[in-house]
Amino acid sequence: MARLEFFFDCSSPWTYLAFSRIEALAARTKAQIEWRPILVGGVFNAVNMELYEMRANPHPVKSKYSTKDLQDWARFCGIKIGWPKVFPVRAVDSMRGAMVALDAGVLPAYARATFEAYWGDLKDISQPEILSEICGRAGLNTEDFFRRITEADAKDRLRENTEELIRRGGFGSPTMFVNGDDMYFGNDRLPLVEAALLR
Repeated sequence: MARLEFFFDCSSPWTYLAFSRIEALAARTKAQIEWRPILVGGVFNAVNMELYEMRANPHPVKSKYSTKDLQDWARFCGIKIGWPKVFPVRAVDSMRGAMVALDAGVLPAYARATFEAYWGDLKDISQPEILSEICGRAGLNTEDFFRRITEADAKDRLRENTEELIRRGGFGSPTMFVNGDDMYFGNDRLPLVEAALLR
């Protein structure tokens, strides 16, 4: 069985686009998905600092097209993407929560609920009450969730995933690896990922 690692952070709209299609892609190619939550801010701080300057001083022409492009992709993927008032968001608790969801076997449901809350409903996913709603939608015990996101295990594993992605040449979210060392970055690379998995 082919192996597909999906390094992701729910605070990226482009990652939401890829996430919305990755499970169907894996089913078509009979690939096994390995979910790898990360903190994309940690990746940017290490290897993509120029992104912050681009965000602070966006070129109006490119920015206008980027907005259109995002909506074109959202229509194509059949999902709703708006622009949250809180952006960038402090995603550390939600992504530590992804580790809790992974252990509970509900990572896809949790990630979907997190993406929908932030990009669809424009809610601040750094807030405990929003995380509680997400837990409810994913079938997670809220008390257990909030305890575990403060523990070393979730913190360490999230940091290790982030550092591993940097070591392997990644620079953003989503980053995908096919069978260990064949790297692809970005939502629009999914056709290439599929082709690689079918080889």
